[in-house]
Amino acid sequence: MEKQTFDVAVVGHFAIDTICLLSRSAPFVVLGGSVTYVSFVTKRLDGTVSVISKVGGDFPQAYLWWLREEGIDLSGVVKLKKKGTTRFDLKYSKDLSKRTLKLQSKAAPIKLSNLPKSLQAKAVHIAPIAGEISYEVVKKLKGCAEVLSLDPQGLLRRFGKTGKVTSSSSVDKRLFSLVNIYKSSLEEITALTGESDINAAIKAIHDFGVKTVIVTLGSQGAVLSVEKTVYNIPPCSSRVYVDPTGAGDAFMGGFLTEYTRQKDSFWCACVGSAAASLVIEGIGPTFFGEKEEIYQRARSVYEKEIKP
Repeated sequence: MEKQTFDVAVVGHFAIDTICLLSRSAPFVVLGGSVTYVSFVTKRLDGTVSVISKVGGDFPQAYLWWLREEGIDLSGVVKLKKKGTTRFDLKYSKDLSKRTLKLQSKAAPIKLSNLPKSLQAKAVHIAPIAGEISYEVVKKLKGCAEVLSLDPQGLLRRFGKTGKVTSSSSVDKRLFSLVNIYKSSLEEITALTGESDINAAIKAIHDFGVKTVIVTLGSQGAVLSVEKTVYNIPPCSSRVYVDPTGAGDAFMGGFLTEYTRQKDSFWCACVGSAAASLVIEGIGPTFFGEKEEIYQRARSVYEKEIKP
């Protein structure tokens, strides 16, 4: 049997998220984790995708069925029946601009022995949510792909005794020597670099040796810096703004899928922006639009920006 090379492989924990929105009378319990949003968008764009993750015995079979129905490869997902799945409570402010996180439980870390021996991908995206990925695992994954990207959010998080989540700047800096693409929120890159100015923070990541840096800015769009050439990526218009969970991860799903097709980075970022604008129209990972709608929104931004 010929070994498959996936367009994108995503590494990190699936989660069970309880999302509290002030506009709704009761919280929603949904499938979560960066790997969910990245892989769903990759599939919407007709890419092949594999997830490497660990879940517990409490992870619903219905979620696994749903993911397989979407065509997502789960051969790298380990289910430990006597352990728990990573669970978060997410509470948003009324205008959805602020979010507090609380960790309810954490799955076992992803170890070297959990990596599929035959894994090959055009791009591997490292997407931890609760410190589950080590430098050694990332180093091993570097040899499985042409492109390695990192979202460090789960490495920057610290968890109090009650599960309260705070940010830290303490990340193994050796990671950056392995990474081609870095993506984070403005808050995260500021915490990581200690630079309050976005341009200084981006330069600090480039100085680690990272070629492409992406900073997502929520409703303000994103900034893309490729070998120190900076592009402002406008947000795509959404019909409604329901739930911002996973928007940055949807962005990366769009960006990486197009990147593996040798598209220019600015176009890739426009596709990412379009994917993000669609996921926020539903609660959790319930709405991603169709491929043509993603591309249509991306073209509307891309063509407007490249015209003189």
